[in-house]
Amino acid sequence: MATKEDVMRVWKCADAVCFDVDSTVTQEEAIDELAKFCGRGYEVSAITKEAMRGNLNFKQALTRRLDIIQPSMSQLREFIRTRPSKLSPGIKSLVDVLHRKCIPVYLVSGGIRGIITPVALELGVPLQNVFANRLKFFLNGDYAGFDETEPTCNSGGKAEVIRRLKEKHGYSNLVLVGDGATDAEACPPADAFIGYGGNVVREEVRAKAKWYVSNFKELQDAL
Repeated sequence: MATKEDVMRVWKCADAVCFDVDSTVTQEEAIDELAKFCGRGYEVSAITKEAMRGNLNFKQALTRRLDIIQPSMSQLREFIRTRPSKLSPGIKSLVDVLHRKCIPVYLVSGGIRGIITPVALELGVPLQNVFANRLKFFLNGDYAGFDETEPTCNSGGKAEVIRRLKEKHGYSNLVLVGDGATDAEACPPADAFIGYGGNVVREEVRAKAKWYVSNFKELQDAL
């Protein structure tokens, strides 16, 4: 059974770090914010809470939320332009330190890739290191669903992404940092999981995490 000290040891010799995005790298749940922007906030936030507690099949929750919002291409672009995601305090500095140490950083999210792309650019994370869900649109720009071949649209999708990364690159000390049930359940195959509660504390995640932090400076100092 891993201890906090075991997790800290893996962190100090990490050869790759995967971050969840919503409520971890950024301060908000982007799908909830998009729903508010499109006038469907109340209906969608209730589903998000159930999904984050692990009480709903993730793909069903994603489908239900997006079917309620029905975001058009123009709405999505306007949302990204006018309501950019806010980075969590300390994340830019931490990612900069990891990059200086030549430790690859990945963003692995059940959210929307188009919203996460500007976040990756702000952090200097290569876009090929972003794993998230791609929306589809009809020729007139109306919402047409999402790419169901992306592993991140399924329950266990983050674990599948991590398994593929380890298989492709041979990582042996891959650390996952996140705030939700979908993050906690992805260890293994992640070699260590660090729970993050700087934006929202999910008690079931705090209970599972051997190392739980509320400030990214704690992770940076531990390096």
